[in-house]
Amino acid sequence: MAAARTESRGGSRGRGPGLFRAVGRALRRPVSAAGRLIRRATHAHGAGESGLGKLIELHGVNGAGDVMITVALASTVFFSVPTDEARGRVALYLAITMAPFTLLAPVIGPLLDRVPHGRRAAMATAMGARALLALVLSAAVAGGGLEMYPAALGVLVASKAYGVVRSAVVPRLLPPGFSLVKANSRVTLCGLLATGAAAPVAALLQQVGPRWPLYGAFVIFVVGMALSFSLPGKVDSARGEARALLAADEHRLHVPRRIAGKRPGLRTVGTAVTHALAANAAIRGLSGFLIFFLAFLLREHPMTGQSAAVSLGIVGVAAGAGNALGTAVGAWLRSRAPEIIIVTVVAVVLGTAVTSAVFFGAVLVACLAAVAGFAQALAKLSLDALIQRDVPELVRTSAFARSETLLQVSWVLGGAIGIALPLNGTLGLSVAAAIVAAGWLTTVRGLIGSARHGGTARPRVA
Repeated sequence: MAAARTESRGGSRGRGPGLFRAVGRALRRPVSAAGRLIRRATHAHGAGESGLGKLIELHGVNGAGDVMITVALASTVFFSVPTDEARGRVALYLAITMAPFTLLAPVIGPLLDRVPHGRRAAMATAMGARALLALVLSAAVAGGGLEMYPAALGVLVASKAYGVVRSAVVPRLLPPGFSLVKANSRVTLCGLLATGAAAPVAALLQQVGPRWPLYGAFVIFVVGMALSFSLPGKVDSARGEARALLAADEHRLHVPRRIAGKRPGLRTVGTAVTHALAANAAIRGLSGFLIFFLAFLLREHPMTGQSAAVSLGIVGVAAGAGNALGTAVGAWLRSRAPEIIIVTVVAVVLGTAVTSAVFFGAVLVACLAAVAGFAQALAKLSLDALIQRDVPELVRTSAFARSETLLQVSWVLGGAIGIALPLNGTLGLSVAAAIVAAGWLTTVRGLIGSARHGGTARPRVA
């Protein structure tokens, strides 16, 4: 009987902790299952062994953190004031953040290009800087003071620095039999999915208070710092690399013999790559233009029967869906005729932009956003395929870094044009068509000629 009483008392005492453990296991189980599913997807087909899986996860973290900051700043700079005042705030945002960034962006790529041995540290620094700046912004968004804008500039520079380094890292982590296009598709798609998943979470945190999305960004970027250092050590190796010059001087494409004791000089990347880069710059400029122009246009003239926020949401979802579809199609097409793909998608964007300008309407605006997102993703993957095909391995990493910097500058310039235009839909979309036409007409002949002659593929340099 004494033993039974003891057992009964022990059971009573243990029931509480046992219940808590059971509840903890029940709450942890779906999170663990989701984590295992994500890990299985990101590490498939040899990506786990090569280290590409960790970079894919890191890029997802990067996208989630960026969207947290974007939601917080958009709510402060854009949605919290009337349209006229919002245009002034965004113009100020462009003047204080993106104008200096336009000057800094050309320096970011070459600067990081000169210190290739610390890519993990550079990515971790970009994450850590945004974590600290998120805390700075959390103190500034409530009052909307000018100190918010230098902090936003810092976030923008750190984000683009991460993008430049990430472009240089991907070729180092390719699994056996994995094309660069497929790897970039997987990285980009994970970033899009993470952004889409984090956006509603950021909106919910915004309802709690304007600072809470920034607190969420701080936590996410701290996680990103740790993930950066978990990448394989070969990411920091610059063995066999040199710097590339983004010029189309065909006779300098050949890699000269190395002279003992001297570093190799600048190489050119070839005509197909530079024409593809110009076409991609036009599409990226269109993307920046549409983001800023449509943000104000739809706020002032929302879609029929919809609020401004819902109208912007429809266009944003259309652009995101188009981007994801373009990424998936790019992974399926791989590196088949990249010049023809670029010429075709830019022509489709141009036709859609002209149609949207002539028959301006809500449906056509959403279609243009979707087509632009699709074209941006597919054209960028085709550019990656051309760099992998035509640029010697000796300078390929540098070419990726510098091309990414140029595309970021194009986005900034397109955004500046979008904020400067009056809110006239036909006029704005006519300008959008002109941006695309300028990029397409100047590159179509060179890209078709390159496709006809089979490119300028060179033997890879070890």
